[in-house]
Amino acid sequence: RTAVVSWFDENDLLEKVVDYSHSVGHSYRSHVPIEPWLSDQWYVAASDDRLAGSALRAQRADQATTRAAEHQPGSTNGDGELRFVPDRYARTFQQWHEGIRDWCISRQLWWGHQIPVWSRTLAEAPAGAGEQWTAAGAAYSSRQVTDDEWVESVCVPPQSTLTHEPRDDDSMDEAALVAALEADGFTRDPDVLDTWFSSALWPMSTMGWPYPQDFPETTGNGSDLLQTFNPTSLLSTAREIITLWVSRMVMFNRYFLDGQLPYTDVFIHAMVQDGHGQKMSKSLGNGVDPRDIIYSHGADAMRFTLVQMTTDTQDVRMPVDMVCPHSGDAFTPEFITTKAGHQVAAPTQTSPSDPTKTMVSAYGVAAGAVQPSDDTPLARNTSAKFDGGRNFSNKVWNAVRFAIGRLGSLDDATASGSAEPVDVSSTRFVDQWILSRLASTIATLEDAVANYQFNVYADTLYGFIWNDVCDRYLEAIKPTLDNDGAQQAVLGAVLDASLRLMHPVCPFITETLWPHVSDARKGEITGLELPANELLASAAWPVVDAALVNDAVVTDFDRAYRLTTEIRTLRAKQNVKPKQRITLHAPVPVLELIAATGGLVETLAGVAEVGNADDGIPPVSSPLAFEGSQVNLSGLADEVDFDAERERLQGVIETKTKQIAGFTGKLSNEGYVKGAPEHLVQETRDMLAAAEADLATAHAALEGLG
Repeated sequence: RTAVVSWFDENDLLEKVVDYSHSVGHSYRSHVPIEPWLSDQWYVAASDDRLAGSALRAQRADQATTRAAEHQPGSTNGDGELRFVPDRYARTFQQWHEGIRDWCISRQLWWGHQIPVWSRTLAEAPAGAGEQWTAAGAAYSSRQVTDDEWVESVCVPPQSTLTHEPRDDDSMDEAALVAALEADGFTRDPDVLDTWFSSALWPMSTMGWPYPQDFPETTGNGSDLLQTFNPTSLLSTAREIITLWVSRMVMFNRYFLDGQLPYTDVFIHAMVQDGHGQKMSKSLGNGVDPRDIIYSHGADAMRFTLVQMTTDTQDVRMPVDMVCPHSGDAFTPEFITTKAGHQVAAPTQTSPSDPTKTMVSAYGVAAGAVQPSDDTPLARNTSAKFDGGRNFSNKVWNAVRFAIGRLGSLDDATASGSAEPVDVSSTRFVDQWILSRLASTIATLEDAVANYQFNVYADTLYGFIWNDVCDRYLEAIKPTLDNDGAQQAVLGAVLDASLRLMHPVCPFITETLWPHVSDARKGEITGLELPANELLASAAWPVVDAALVNDAVVTDFDRAYRLTTEIRTLRAKQNVKPKQRITLHAPVPVLELIAATGGLVETLAGVAEVGNADDGIPPVSSPLAFEGSQVNLSGLADEVDFDAERERLQGVIETKTKQIAGFTGKLSNEGYVKGAPEHLVQETRDMLAAAEADLATAHAALEGLG
């Protein structure tokens, strides 16, 4: 551009210069304006039906719209087999191929795979002028560019081919063919192939295609890598790769391998952003180095947290903090705004524990604004997001250590009660409950994996191990475990199965605990298959009989646990010591629930005695509402703080009044009643009735206080 302007100026042809602001394309590498330049380039006819049309035909019919469905004859190998998860990205794939243009594959760069085309210019038409042909391993074409100039081109793809035809074993090899061409005046094209062209061949070329005989390692020991691993089952990638790589791999694989897909499922994961919604990058210094997280939180904590963040949303945010190199404490850095509008950590940060000490940020170093030194070292990035994963790992470690210590109280012969597997129906209520929850959890996890819902997997696993196994089951069995062989067998099986379920997301801590749990186990459980194995990494997935699922037991447990929670809350409000035992007075329906759950309420709520409310209630007691009934607790303290109890009951009344208003408003909405699923509407009616009963009980208790 500048040379043209200078030439006009030098030849007195430049009339005037007018300033004009407009958008000029700049190279993202050199940051200078892009110069228009007409040149010959190599193209792939991507719009050809054998490429774009084949890709459209590959889409599963249930994910394709009407236009894509027209390309689904269902007769070719691979048609209708490609699935996207989440399924909304199938539309991106479809739109790309419906509007695709021919693909320029040549690049004028100093690196890359040089285009395997040799050409020469002739002053007259060659023999067979205008012909195009393909022979084994090479393709030929000739074209006239001017009246007295012809160009001959021969394509000799190294380790790949643009033809379906196999190479003859006795044909001229690549080196000899190239030498012969160059001897005849042919020169190789200086351009290199587009990166995505090479990448499109990746599922095949990495495993010896198209000439496996040239790569003995791909066919050794009687195996064929290409046939074994292509197609594979899954590609996990980001959404911006759908048009760049997924599309091209599908088109090339299908074209060269008779319609065969490189994979059947494409999982599009969310993009991790920083706390300001910006993509993590080195230049912004807002990324998190996995090595730093492993150092501060552990590899399992990092892995679990990332799995938990893998939702089907488009983006997820991870606020980025810093670790002070002087104290080791994590803190939220001071942020500044760059000229481009990015929120970044200020180049220099002050230590939160000592204002006299400073450090430099990753952004400051990347931007060249500061350099780390002994006095101002570089601060590592971290994120509080990983705290949950670390806490989960610690919880499992401590719980397993505690449980193993309690599994050695009986000898081998007594532990299971007999040599036969433990019959679940003969075990205690809480054992039946945990095995039912285990069976349900396994089913949920298997469904989550099948549908690539990895966050569901992590959340379900977390809820089962943290809440059900650690906080409820282990607490509930403390009084009975030492002398109950069947219960020890159940506990050992639950720990064994839990480690197997947890291993995919926390492989290191579970592998470490595995031999100890395996050694401590005593007895088997009917309906639960947990084959022994030396390594957890190669152990079988738990196989559970659906008969272990007991909805009635789970329902009663949930009811009893709600009662336990109410009692614990009341104890906390009245500052009752943890070891202080109390007495519970309840009507018959509540007593039946307590009896059916086999000591669950007594153990978890610190209840020493249970009495029938019909036989009388001590004058000094605290009432609470449960399922429309009044339950009274005595022995909480020498005297009840009646003012505090009135305040608590008034709080219950306010809460229940708000709940009733919300349920009533829902049920008065005709659209909700008629449009929502019937079971949800009935559930709302049931919750309204329960809230009204609890409100009436709270009012009665408040009146009883005088």
